[in-house]
Amino acid sequence: MTVTTPTTRPAALSIHAVPANRRRGGDIRTLLSPATVGAKSGFLGTLTLQPGEVVTEHWHPYSEEFLYCVSGGVTARLDGEHTALPAEHGLLIPIGMRHRIVNEGSQTAFLVFQLSPLAPRPELGHVDTEPLPQN
Repeated sequence: MTVTTPTTRPAALSIHAVPANRRRGGDIRTLLSPATVGAKSGFLGTLTLQPGEVVTEHWHPYSEEFLYCVSGGVTARLDGEHTALPAEHGLLIPIGMRHRIVNEGSQTAFLVFQLSPLAPRPELGHVDTEPLPQN
């Protein structure tokens, strides 16, 4: 049996150890990434959306996005079509698909997301297709 040595060390982080990114709306925390733990193939994070909050529409030219709703519920607009994502459900957003996430409910929504593979450069990871919220 051959044992391979990982190229990075295992790492565990709390969502409270990384700053919130509110640039596209909501509270997005990129937890496991090249910048935080030296990840090589993708990244994982959390999204908290208060009632009425939105993550503005964008798309990923290099990555699939996996979105899992832990609690609450959201509506995903995927290439213009609306898809409900209730608690304890997952959603695959294919490479190149425009998407926007809205919390239309009365409860805070908490989601986990993962994107893979990584874009060749961070600035190529997202393409915004609507104006960003004014903070």
